[in-house]
Amino acid sequence: MSSMQDPSVDEHLTPEHVRDVQPSALGCEDCLKIHGRWVHLRICTECGHVGCCDNSPNRHATKHFHATQHPIIRSFEPDEEWGWCYIDQQYFESLGSPANTYGRHFG
Repeated sequence: MSSMQDPSVDEHLTPEHVRDVQPSALGCEDCLKIHGRWVHLRICTECGHVGCCDNSPNRHATKHFHATQHPIIRSFEPDEEWGWCYIDQQYFESLGSPANTYGRHFG
């Protein structure tokens, strides 16, 4: 098990919840459907859903957690490695290399 998937840090950092996922979109998947706008992007480490942050009007990343109970997200901003567990309200300084290697996408 890699250091980014360390259940001693958070019980949800397991291969079930932290996978090598492909992003569902290069912007907020749900905002793109409704022509919405976002501030920053987050990616679900369980399924790859890309949603907007809680500073965005629609808060799609958090809505995705409530709909699916997928507990771990990470930043989908260039050069950012941090992650978050919704269930334990736990911040992780790094979950490995940045998830976004595509560049900044504005909504």
